[in-house]
Order: sequence, then C-alpha cells, then structure tokens
Amino acid sequence: MFSHIMLGSNDIARSKKFYDATLGVLGCEPATPNAKGRLTYTHDGERLVITTPLDGQPATAANGGTIGFAMTSAEQVEAWHKAGVENGGKAIENPPGVRHTAMGDLYLAYLRDPDGNKLCAMHKMPSA
Repeated sequence: MFSHIMLGSNDIARSKKFYDATLGVLGCEPATPNAKGRLTYTHDGERLVITTPLDGQPATAANGGTIGFAMTSAEQVEAWHKAGVENGGKAIENPPGVRHTAMGDLYLAYLRDPDGNKLCAMHKMPSA
C-alpha cells in the first residue's frame, strides 16, 4: 500500500543520530544525507525518509498520527526503545510491555522522536 513514509525534521543531524540508532536495531544501515539533505532508511523494501520541509516552514508532528515498526521479538522492541531514549527520543505512554488487544497480545513500546513524531514498535506475540 505504501511506497514510503516521509517525516519532517528541524535538525537532520539530530534525527540521523536517533534514526540510525533505532532503525539499526532492525538491521538498517546508517543513512547518508543525499544532495537535498534527506535521510533514507530502507528495510524489507520499505522506505522511511527524513527531510526538512520543502516549504521552509518548521517541521511539526502529526496530532493523532503514529508510525509503527514491526519487530521480530519483545527483546527487539526493548532494544529499539532503549536506543531511542539514549539517542534523543522521549519515552511516552506506558512502559514497553504486553497489551491485550482485539488483534491478540502485542508487545508494544512508544517514543517521540526528537521532532515530536509518535513512533511505535510492535511485536505480535505468539498465540498460546
């Protein structure tokens, strides 16, 4: 359904530190800014692009928006969360852990990136 997701940043160097660390947990290589200063992360054929807004206005976080990253284990969720907090992210909502949902048991963690974008790491727990 998606070709890519793009998020605005007011400080590409700060975002690079955060996303290199959190997406490194998934196996993504550190991003190198392209000619436009954009960072592109690729994983399993999907792309996340971090850029300063083209209109020259400050980047702002979407109110009500969340970008979720699929994780392979609860341990990977924990590593993602730790990397994020250690690299400029802010822990939000409940601490990482199991949530009982209509989709089954999920191991979730939430962060705000350095620009305030809401991110989620999610691992679908095996059925009992």
